Amino acid sequence: MAVHTGPDARARDGERPTGTSAQKPAAFVEGPRGVPLLGNLPAFGKDPLAFFEQLRDRGDFVRWRFGRSHALFIAHPDNIGELLTEVERTFDQPDLGIAFRTLLGNGVVVAKGADWRRKRSLVQPSVRPKQVRSYAATMAECAVDLADRWTDGERIDVKREMAALTQLIAVRTIFGVDTAADAESIGRAMDVAQKEIGAEFSGIGALLPDWVPTPGRARIKRATAVIDAEVSRIVSRHRDGDTERPDLLSRLLAARDETGARLSDREIRDETVTLYIGGHETTSSTLVWAWHLLSRNPRVRDALTEELDRVLADHEPGYDDYASLTYTQAVVKETLRLYPTIWLITGLAKEGATIGGTPVPVGTRVWSSQWATHRDPRWYGDPEAFRPERWLTADREEGEGAGPAEGTEAIPEYAWFPFGGGPRVCLGTRFALVEAVLVLAVLARRFHLDVTADGIRPVPSLTLQPDRDVLATVRARG
Repeated sequence: MAVHTGPDARARDGERPTGTSAQKPAAFVEGPRGVPLLGNLPAFGKDPLAFFEQLRDRGDFVRWRFGRSHALFIAHPDNIGELLTEVERTFDQPDLGIAFRTLLGNGVVVAKGADWRRKRSLVQPSVRPKQVRSYAATMAECAVDLADRWTDGERIDVKREMAALTQLIAVRTIFGVDTAADAESIGRAMDVAQKEIGAEFSGIGALLPDWVPTPGRARIKRATAVIDAEVSRIVSRHRDGDTERPDLLSRLLAARDETGARLSDREIRDETVTLYIGGHETTSSTLVWAWHLLSRNPRVRDALTEELDRVLADHEPGYDDYASLTYTQAVVKETLRLYPTIWLITGLAKEGATIGGTPVPVGTRVWSSQWATHRDPRWYGDPEAFRPERWLTADREEGEGAGPAEGTEAIPEYAWFPFGGGPRVCLGTRFALVEAVLVLAVLARRFHLDVTADGIRPVPSLTLQPDRDVLATVRARG
């Protein structure tokens, strides 16, 4: 596979260089000129997605400055794989800022080293395929309840409907509770928190010391206090109960590490919030973008409903149907390609770090962007097009950064990595994929949604969200 090794005549004429083999040492090229003290932060903050595409079009190894700190952007799947697989060895998990830490604490996404390994070993059993199977019925039941409330010709806000649905699924499967108040209070606070994280991360707040007060930091503290109070109340309810519960929280409360120690109350809080974001925020966003794309691609919508009619016939989908819903899975995967909920990955170079055979100075922050790589024309023909058929012959496990096998497009490993990859791949990958497929199957089997909102743009906050309400008319199928 080819990589860019530096600007040549074609680059100067506006054409991307093709470079040489990825086995040759990488030659880093310079990114756009920044401004004193802030570096490229103003351009990054104005439109992070366009900024990363601009860096990608300069080459596969591009230097830039995040404030006064040295940064390196990588775009080639081979090198993204290096970054993801070498985390915990030659790359470290960087500090993502006080807003991120305020919400997630020191959960498995943030923890490092031995602490990360311990927490991963305690959390992972609760999201293995066997456990996801037990949650699938709840996912489908919640979607059926929503479908029963929709009526032909009704106008809905798709964003609000999908958020409410995935919130309900999350509080049932993660917390084991089933009241609207639980879903609404946590959901509202989470919306505020993720918005403020995005603003902090891409704005001047990214350069401010933790002790500097800002209105945004005050808002995220208030939102986090609401989340903490709800989680504490739910944890107490679980501990006071006399019966064993099948939810994720109960499994975390019962988990023990190799020394026999349990997770502390603070660790329980951090992991449940992390799982909530993975089970609600990412799936909600994916479903909204899926409806948006299906509404604009009648051919794909027809192919999807043909599969649902053929595979499901007269029954609602369940976990055992997941493997047979290959086109529905492809719709979800193609949605995640075009609108990846997690839109960037970053790591901090440690002693001995290399990328593409070239040493990376200690302390350099290395960035990659799912948004930019997923839309790279080298890996995807007509990259802006919504073509689920790209994935119909995929034969790798979900979340492994894999594309289709022989027969469609030869997509390299790590050209698709919406859930990251390597040792720190998202633990909730299968949960999120099964949830998105089952919910889409339940709803699309009964309805088409004609989305009428035009000019919807993605906003990169904690996850990639639409910038406005997504309005649609519900159309009942025959």
